[in-house]
Amino acid sequence: MLGGTEFVGRAVTDAGLERGWDVTVFHRGHHAPPPGVSALTGDRTAGAAGLAPLAERHRTWDLVVDTWSGAPSAVRDAARLLSGRAGHFTYVSSRSVYAYPAAAGLDEDGPLVTGASPDDGGDVPYDRAKRGGELAALDAFGDRALLARAGLIIGPGENIGRLPWWLSRIARGGPVIAPGRPEAELQYIDARDLAEWLLDAAAGGLHGAYNTVSRPGHTTMGELLAACVAATGADAELRWTDPEVLLAAGVEPWSDLPVWLPPGELYDTLHRGDHTRAYAAGLRCRPVGETVADTWAWLCARGGSAPQRPDRPPVGLDPRLEAKLLALDPSLSGACRTE
Repeated sequence: MLGGTEFVGRAVTDAGLERGWDVTVFHRGHHAPPPGVSALTGDRTAGAAGLAPLAERHRTWDLVVDTWSGAPSAVRDAARLLSGRAGHFTYVSSRSVYAYPAAAGLDEDGPLVTGASPDDGGDVPYDRAKRGGELAALDAFGDRALLARAGLIIGPGENIGRLPWWLSRIARGGPVIAPGRPEAELQYIDARDLAEWLLDAAAGGLHGAYNTVSRPGHTTMGELLAACVAATGADAELRWTDPEVLLAAGVEPWSDLPVWLPPGELYDTLHRGDHTRAYAAGLRCRPVGETVADTWAWLCARGGSAPQRPDRPPVGLDPRLEAKLLALDPSLSGACRTE
């Protein structure tokens, strides 16, 4: 496991350990590795010197999983080093590799971002970085490479802050701005479901690209927030507010109100992708209530504070802006109340 100490990487590591597999974690040492793994410490951004701990070990692996989202040259260097010593390489990519806008129902054969290269280094935009990582994996492993194009990923261990923000906000109780309409369909994957599928798929020798997301409408915005209310036991009042009102007030979809997007190209791109190939290959997604309850339990065990990736900005609605929105006349804002 390249990484393996946070969120998706940690979920993959835990899933491998639960199967009784021998798991090696190669990481930078910023976080403690899970108990039971063989740990190697190195910095893959430092070229050959940073990868030396991998090169020094005269070992082979059945499979490698890589979640890297920075400059794709790091994927290139690791994949080349391991190509003769590992049987299979899984790269956790993203549906961001599709050229924007991605039409609703777009499958794995859709048009991809252009200009991405496995040799790109430095500060590379996310979509190009992920596509460059894909190309690096394919170059080194060919038909032994699996490209898992995930969408929105949530669940215990999340270090982006989307579901943790909703849980923390709803736990405070009182009126809560709920965006758009409760029946708006969502598409995502629990990190643990992604991890289980990755290991099954790699062990089965699957290769090529798969959109590893739930079916569109696996849950709705209303079901997600209702699950947050239920999990926290909070006295929260959801005030559903029209997108036009939110946008006019300066609310940024996805970042100010995580997970939510108003209808349009970006919504179709992120919440309406094709899922059939991965489902045919065994992907299954647990109920949203389970994901939410387990994430809340994990947050509580941490004292209510979620980790934050240093390369991602914090998410969530400014309380001052929320107060202004809550002060609007519901008859003017199109808001309705549900508990």
